[in-house]
Amino acid sequence: MSLVLNYLRNSWRALLFVVILLLVKVFADLTLPLYMASMVNVGIQQGGMDSAVPEVLSAPLYETVIARLEAEERRVVLGAYTLDTTTYEQPTYRLTEEQPDLETIFVPALASITFGAQADTIQESMQRQAALQQIRADLESLGVDLNQMQMRFLQETGVRMIGISALGVVASIAVAFFASRIAASLGKRLRSDVFRKVVSFGQQEMDSFSTASLVTRSTNDIQQIQQSFVMILRVVIFAPLMAMGGLFRVLTTNSSMSWTIGVAILAISTVVMTMFILAMPRFRKLQILIDSVNRVVRETLTGLQVIRAFNAEAHERRRFAEANDHLTATTLFVNRAMSAMMPLMMLIMNLTTVLIVWRGAINIQVGTMQTGDMMAFIQYAMLIIMSFLMITMLTIMLPRAAVSATRIREILDTDVSIVEPENTVLLPEETAGEIVFNHVGFTYPGAETPAISDISFRAQPGKITAIIGSTGSGKSTLVNLIPRFYDVTEGSIEIDGTDIRSVALADLRKQIGYVPQQGRLFSGTVRSNIAFGNEELSIEAIEQAADTAQAKDFIDDKVDRFQSTIAQGGANVSGGQRQRLSIARALAAKPKLVLFDDSLSALDYRTEFALRSRLKHDLADSTVIIVAQRISSILHADTILVLDEGQLVGMGTHQRLMRDCTVYRQIAQSQLSPEEIAQYE
Repeated sequence: MSLVLNYLRNSWRALLFVVILLLVKVFADLTLPLYMASMVNVGIQQGGMDSAVPEVLSAPLYETVIARLEAEERRVVLGAYTLDTTTYEQPTYRLTEEQPDLETIFVPALASITFGAQADTIQESMQRQAALQQIRADLESLGVDLNQMQMRFLQETGVRMIGISALGVVASIAVAFFASRIAASLGKRLRSDVFRKVVSFGQQEMDSFSTASLVTRSTNDIQQIQQSFVMILRVVIFAPLMAMGGLFRVLTTNSSMSWTIGVAILAISTVVMTMFILAMPRFRKLQILIDSVNRVVRETLTGLQVIRAFNAEAHERRRFAEANDHLTATTLFVNRAMSAMMPLMMLIMNLTTVLIVWRGAINIQVGTMQTGDMMAFIQYAMLIIMSFLMITMLTIMLPRAAVSATRIREILDTDVSIVEPENTVLLPEETAGEIVFNHVGFTYPGAETPAISDISFRAQPGKITAIIGSTGSGKSTLVNLIPRFYDVTEGSIEIDGTDIRSVALADLRKQIGYVPQQGRLFSGTVRSNIAFGNEELSIEAIEQAADTAQAKDFIDDKVDRFQSTIAQGGANVSGGQRQRLSIARALAAKPKLVLFDDSLSALDYRTEFALRSRLKHDLADSTVIIVAQRISSILHADTILVLDEGQLVGMGTHQRLMRDCTVYRQIAQSQLSPEEIAQYE
């Protein structure tokens, strides 16, 4: 909950407006049953007469009432009425001064005309009905149109009900609109912050979260929070106010029947608690199962060629079916439980209505309740039950949203291992690009042995430094330390004499052109991929980079040349073309330091030879570091580093290493023929 509240600070005005709208909605919903009761009790049963104090009385009825009053009561009535001989054909008495005690005076007096001496033993509500009947009969004798009076009351009350209903509808629509906007804004900020945090992760943090889990957290989990927040916003304020207002109205309407509401609430609570106990563990499990399905799908799609090559489609289908079946079974259980809840709630509500009608009919029969009051009681009972139902449903939704919020917070609270110091050092504009490793060691998180240890060398501008070694010797690890994908655990790396850990990441990486082992392209065009590091690059610079990378020939063969479409992941170009475009991307910004992480292996020998020749010429002022598996790719490097099990076991030119380094000599003998070895010596 604290995560959501932190993101709602900027939306407090909209939240306040939503609260006001909810109060308007509560007022409308609680007022409508009162008007409905008035329409039934007064408009239908009482013919539109809402007061037992007549505005006009015929002379005979007036004299009869006066004769039945005590002296003090007679004085009050005489002071309130005056004789009128002009309005009607017979003399009447008209009310000129409203008195607060007039109804308590008229009701017993008029009821005694109907019930006689037994009037005092009759229920007060029945006395009032009898008094109203006397007044209606008296008005009819005077020629008053009672039907018109009744219709006027019904129309006025109906117009008020329509107005209040319209007010409630407008408030409800406005609440839904603003709640959705606030929730959408919340989801947008969460997605933005999660994406920004994930992008800032070092490789260590990326290894801690699977890609499938990060995708689920960035989409499904945030969607759960967003949907739950809409319900929270509409229920947390509305439901308690509606429940308390409904209980107040119920107690003022007929407190003797309030026990029926208690029975209904108890039944609802029992059903909800049962569902809560059964479904809640599955809610927590759902998000983990979604992660599993996403992981299997992603692995299958990215490794589809390997799967087909090994005829492993059936195995992958079984893997997906297993993950999908677990998710489906859990989802079905939760949905069935939630689906069963609504019919049970409707059954409880209908049984509550029957119970209220049964007790209300008894009360109406004995005269302690009116029909309209019973109808209003039913509506208030339904409002109360629905309010408690919304609150209990919220208690089911909140834990699932809480699980999602916890997963989001895990990302946002993760400490980034690659951090910038408070006082960063800016590299000079004319950076030379010299890289120095000083006794560098690195151990992967959780690993027992270091990947590389005590590595020291210098890579100078205008020189090509090559790194070779057996698989797992630490070549890529060493290169990944330079752009700070990882930070060294021992020693230091310097660029132009400055520790790279004290340089701003953006400033450091601006000096580096990086070509990964696998060429990764992005959906867009050839031009957008080459200019990925600098969108402002001119077409001339882009063409020059493509020419250096030996990519211009196949680009020129395309109809749209540099505007040709590149599919997601570069799926519509070959592996060699993808690799050459990756190299062009690294060279386009003219970096001072270029890193080739075993990225020449996808090229044929002729293209590789042409590329190395151009690198010598076009990168004459840059520091070039090449990681290679093929010894033919690095024969002419100025300096060759030989790694073996994380140790630097040789450094020098090809000829020197062939003479002094056993590991290098073994690699050369395994890849080159005796004639080739003799040729390069």
